Amino acid sequence: MIDRPMYVDKIMAYTDMPLVKILTGVRRSGKSTILKMIEKKLVEEKGVTKGQIASYRFDSMEYDEMTAKQMFSELKSRIVPRQKTYFFLDEVQEINGWEKVVNSIQSDYDVDLYVTGSNSRMMSSEIATYLTGRYVSFHIYTLSFAEYLTFKAQYSGKTPVPIAELPNYIRLGGFPATHLQQHTDDEIYTIVRDIYNSTIFSDIVKRNQIRKIDQLERVVKFTFNNMGNTFSAAAISNYLKAEHRTLDNETVYNYLSKLEKAYLLHRCSRYDLQGKEILKTQEKFYLADTALRYAVLGYNEDTVASSLENVVYLELCRRGYSVYVGKMQDAEIDFVAQRQNEKLYIQVTQEICSEKTEKREYERLLQIPDNYPKYVLRTDAFTGGNYEGIKTMHIADFLLSSEY
Repeated sequence: MIDRPMYVDKIMAYTDMPLVKILTGVRRSGKSTILKMIEKKLVEEKGVTKGQIASYRFDSMEYDEMTAKQMFSELKSRIVPRQKTYFFLDEVQEINGWEKVVNSIQSDYDVDLYVTGSNSRMMSSEIATYLTGRYVSFHIYTLSFAEYLTFKAQYSGKTPVPIAELPNYIRLGGFPATHLQQHTDDEIYTIVRDIYNSTIFSDIVKRNQIRKIDQLERVVKFTFNNMGNTFSAAAISNYLKAEHRTLDNETVYNYLSKLEKAYLLHRCSRYDLQGKEILKTQEKFYLADTALRYAVLGYNEDTVASSLENVVYLELCRRGYSVYVGKMQDAEIDFVAQRQNEKLYIQVTQEICSEKTEKREYERLLQIPDNYPKYVLRTDAFTGGNYEGIKTMHIADFLLSSEY
C-alpha cells in the first residue's frame, strides 16, 4: 500500500470521536485501501488490538441478500466487552437500511465506525436523514498530481520530473489501480472503462431501473465531450433532436443528477461576482477523472485545454474549496474558489500565443475589484511570474504548491 496521508491524517483526527466517519467518492478511488491504512495505524500507533477491529466488505457474495436486521445482529455479535470496537464497513450501501443499523450501533455501544460507499445512497442528503449531527464525511478523489508522482516513483524507481509528467497525468488520469505498476495506455483505458461500465450499470441503470440505456449513454457522451463548457439541459435535448432522438429537459436533468450521485460528474455552478449570487443556469460539469473521457471517447489533443481545467478544478476541491465559474458582465473567470474566509480567482490556459490572448486572460482578473489572490495558470514557457499583482504559474507547479 502506498500511503495517502492527505486523507488518512484528516480522517484519523476524528478517531474515537462519537461520529461515524463516512468515505464517499467514485468507484475505485481508493476508499477501501484507505480503510486498511487506518486499520494499520490504529494497531501500530494507537495501541488498538486486532481483536478490537471488525472489517466487512458488503459487496461480497457472502453478504448478498443480507437484511438490515441481520447486519445489526452480525455487528452486535462482534462488540468487544469493556473495550471500544472499531468497525470498518466497506461498500455499506449494498445493505438496504444500513443507515439505521449504523445509527443504532453508534448510539448504543462503545464503537468507532468507518464507512465507505460509492453511489447515491451515500450522498449527504440521504445520510442526514438518519445520522443528523452524528457523522463526518470525506470525499475521496482519484490521485492528485502529487500522489500520482509518488505512485510513479514507487514503481519506476525514478524521481519523475513534474512538468514532463503533467501531460501523462492529464491523459492517463489518477485511478490508483492504474498506477501501481507500469501499464500501457490501452491497459489503463481498459481498467478505466471497466470502472465506468460498472458505475453506469450497477450504480445508475440497475439501481434506478433505467430502461432506455441508449439515452443515458448519449447524455454521458455529450457531457464528457463538453467537459468544461457551459451548457444547459436544453442544449443536450437539442443535440439529441438533431440525432433524431427525443428527450425532454426534465429527463436530461434527471440523468445528470444520477451521474453526479454516482460521483462520475461534478457540477460547477456559475457565480455572479457583481450580484454575489449563485446562478442556476448554464453550469459546467467536470469529470471525476480525466481518464474517463479518453477511455470512453478516445484521446484527442484538442481536448487537452478542458482537461487541464478539469485537473485544476479537482485539485481545488481536494483542498476543501467550494469552486464556481465566475461571471462578470460578459466575461467569465474560469474558477472562483472559496474556503472559509479565503478566496482565489483563477484563469487556466494551455498557452498564451499572442498579446491579444494575454490581454484577455489578465484583464478579466484585473477587473475584479478586490485584493484576493489571482492566478493565471498555463503550460507553455513564460518569463516573469507577476503581472500587475496577478501571479503566473505553470499548472504543474500550482498543483504541487502549498501556498494556497
